Parts: sequence; structure tokens; C-alpha cells
Amino acid sequence: MKNKFEIPIKIVLFTVVFLSTTAFNAQNPVSPEAFIPKKNIAYKRGEVLTYRLHYGAIDAGIATLEVTEEEREFGGRPTYHVVGLGKSTGAFDWFFKVRDRYESFIDQEALVPMAFIRKVDEGGYKINQNYVYNHYKKQVISEGKAFDVPKDINDIQDMISAFYYARCIDFTNAKAGNIYTVNSFVDGEIFPLKIKYIGKETITTSIGKFKCIKFRPVIQKGRIFKDEEDLNVWISDDANRIPIRAQANILVGSIKMDLKEYKGLANPISKIEH
Repeated sequence: MKNKFEIPIKIVLFTVVFLSTTAFNAQNPVSPEAFIPKKNIAYKRGEVLTYRLHYGAIDAGIATLEVTEEEREFGGRPTYHVVGLGKSTGAFDWFFKVRDRYESFIDQEALVPMAFIRKVDEGGYKINQNYVYNHYKKQVISEGKAFDVPKDINDIQDMISAFYYARCIDFTNAKAGNIYTVNSFVDGEIFPLKIKYIGKETITTSIGKFKCIKFRPVIQKGRIFKDEEDLNVWISDDANRIPIRAQANILVGSIKMDLKEYKGLANPISKIEH
């Protein structure tokens, strides 16, 4: 069941959509030259996004992403503390219990992760990961082991920070077919997440109608997906750039994640009011 459920959800959460005290203190002081400032008007502290997850016709789970009010410093640099939670609900919880927690501490100026924590329990399959990012040395440290980041890759992300980093990309002059890449460190490897700009579209959800920008993550056919068009994401066509819907057609059915509730947005949302 893991391959049918966990992998597509990871990809969806990656596009849209924890560290011990010793690990935090192990981060070496970093040089300001290692960080290039980025413009962020997309999100702020206090933002909370809540999603309802459906597996076929089954109401399968709830996921939340929160930019907390906490201001923790790493090497003298302030960060955003983002917490992502996922849990199965209803009948799905009876036979495949999911309790996931992700945390990312994102440098407030450069929008790159300083630390990442992942605690996953999905149907008894458990993962515990603690990553510390040393951007000065271009390394990711996990349990005393250092992973080198290729010198030609800047702004390496984690599974959560990649989502917030992508929200800050300027799509003003985007054209259909344009591909954007966000490089992230996932499960001990560099994962290049590629997303293709499709165009603008208005969609209707349970909480209203929204003007959106449609993207299609570039995926590999065969293992999970039949076709390159089987995974789509709709982002609000406004300065917030929040996912409104993510939908994946997989070999054994379909997964859909819809925005259920939002608060603390940095900008007005592209909801069509009647």
C-alpha cells in the first residue's frame, strides 16, 4: 500500500504540498556571502493552509501547512518556522493509518532551509530524518554524515521549503511549456523537481471559485503514473501563490487534494465573489 499512497502524496505535497538540540547547535556559523537575498511577498508568519485529501471516492485525510509565529535564529540569521502535518481520517484511518509531521526552518532573507525534520508513520512504515543545511560549505548533515551539494546547485531546498521557495518565483512573463526547476535534498539525494507552466484556468471547489495558474510537475511514467499529464496543480493567480487543488491519476485510482480553509494570507486571494 505504501507505494500506491505515500509516493504520490509526497510529490503533491512537494509541489503545493522534524532536529534534536544537539543537531541545531552543530550548525557552524555561516558567512553572509553564502546567502543571496530573495524577494518574498507570497507568505508571512501566521499563514495556515488546510487541505482535504481524497483517495478515489474515499475521504482519506487532512493536511495542514503553517508558518508559525516563532522566530528562531541559526548562525545569527532569523528564520521562518514551517510545520506540515498530515493524518488519515475516517474509514481510511482504519486500515492505513497516517501520522506525518514535517518541519522546516527557512532563512528569512535567502529563503533556503537551515534545518529540516521529518517524522513519518504511514501504515506502520516509519521514517525519522534530521537534516542540518550548511550553505557556506554546501553540505547537508544528517546523523553525523555530511552530504555534499554539487557546486553548480544554489539554493538547495528540503521537501517543505521547496514549496515556499516556488511560491516566490516570478511567473509574470511565463509562457505555456516553460519549465522551472527547484533542486531539493530528499532521502539522501538531490531531487530536481521540475514543474511545467500550462496556463491560466478558473476552477470551482467546495469553498468557492478561484482564478488559478495551472502547473504540471514533470514526472516519470510507468511506476506510478500512466501518462505525463497525470499530475496537475492549480495555484491561486494572485501574489500568495497558494495551491488550490492538486490532482494525481495513478495506476490504481486517483488522489485529489483541495484547499479546505486558509487564514493569515499576506495578500488578497483570487477568489471570485458573486
